[in-house]
Amino acid sequence: MIHIPVLRWGEPYKSMDVDKVVHFQTSEPLAEVSRANAGLVERDMRQAQRAREVLREIPIAELIRMVKKAADLYTSAELPLGDGTQTPDQFVRMQSATTGLPEHMCRFNMKKNHFVLNEMDKILDALTRGLDLNILTKGYGKENRGVPISYQAQTPVLGMVLPSNSPGVHTLWLPIIPMQIGLVLKPGPQEPWTPYRMTQAFVQAGVPKQAISIYPGLGDVGAAVLAGCPRSLIFGGSATVEQYKGNPRVQAHGPGFSKILLGDDQVDQWSKYLDLMVDSVLVNSGRGCINCSGIWVSQHARPIAEALAERMGPIQPLPPDDPKAALAAFTVPGQADAVSADIDNDLKAPGAHDLTAKFGPRLVKKERCDYLRPTVILCDSPEPAIAKKEYMFPFVTVVQCPQEKMISSIGPTLVCSAITEDKKFQRALLDATHIDRLNIGPIPTIQLNWLQPHEGNIVDFLFRARAFQFRDELAV
Repeated sequence: MIHIPVLRWGEPYKSMDVDKVVHFQTSEPLAEVSRANAGLVERDMRQAQRAREVLREIPIAELIRMVKKAADLYTSAELPLGDGTQTPDQFVRMQSATTGLPEHMCRFNMKKNHFVLNEMDKILDALTRGLDLNILTKGYGKENRGVPISYQAQTPVLGMVLPSNSPGVHTLWLPIIPMQIGLVLKPGPQEPWTPYRMTQAFVQAGVPKQAISIYPGLGDVGAAVLAGCPRSLIFGGSATVEQYKGNPRVQAHGPGFSKILLGDDQVDQWSKYLDLMVDSVLVNSGRGCINCSGIWVSQHARPIAEALAERMGPIQPLPPDDPKAALAAFTVPGQADAVSADIDNDLKAPGAHDLTAKFGPRLVKKERCDYLRPTVILCDSPEPAIAKKEYMFPFVTVVQCPQEKMISSIGPTLVCSAITEDKKFQRALLDATHIDRLNIGPIPTIQLNWLQPHEGNIVDFLFRARAFQFRDELAV
């Protein structure tokens, strides 16, 4: 069994307190993970400035070359893991064994991380709007049009309180090191694998190990990371997002409540978009914030819901190494029971109908894990509470609502795919401030453009543009 230490600015620290990471199917111990505590994080944050200093000694162009090299190491190399090593195949099996994701989905997320690292120069160019990246290092410079500009880093490190539900969230912190900002990572309890493997890939590619710390632990560790880092990202439910709403130090990522809207001009042709709707709900076992949780239409709601139920309702759990496995296991005891009970309770309200119930039970209990099978709920109007719910499995509501009331009724929406050619409706969607990412046309909610920001531009979160002037003889 591998022992995985706390990493304090790249130096391993073995704690007496450990958590055992076990295989959800066999209860086989896979690793012992040292556990940090809040005091350790608080003390180590005194050295946070050093992380930025060692990164600023390396030109950003060279750091970009390093992370591109790290992309290949991450996907192909046998890398150190604690007091042992880990091959790519072992990484996939370990990640699947603790998160419940089928192995082919873990490999898909590896490819996604590889793509982001390999395209880092283009991604940073897009996120900085074509800024000369050396300005982030120096703090000042001139735009191409000759205007003096200054960007001030708001933190030497970015804190990350990471989840366990989907490895895809790691793409959000991959651009941080090339921007010469250090990382303080608190891994999710079921998914320590990506932070450790990515860190080792960075180090093997030449990134200074002093730039990254990893602190596994309990809730007090996450709180200490948020308290100690001037800028942090946290992932959680709606309560987490509300807790940090308006806090300039914390960017909170919660449920996506992503939706597909069929305009009046396209709804009669809904069958053309059935594959798009199924993929938006089902891909990655519905675990992502970009998975569709609501389909809103002015008519044909029942036939659309019935067609979705026919496609997804029969899906059964399969072993995680089966390449056809579409469902991820719930590895936290009681979690699937609570979700299913919440859905059943909401179905007591008038106007909400479970169209997948005829295909068998939603909750499938195994000896050491549980599954939730795809669920399609027809809502006669936006009134039932379940019309605006989201869960960590393939769950979708089909909501009947007049087009003119859709935008005011859908609520906060991370991704909205609006299938319409109605210019007036398109204009109203463009003006809707509660929609974060807008797709106009038949685009799945799960289709991302990595050259665009995700829930706020990370560059704007980490750097502040400020007024700056210099004398002509100091001009860059």
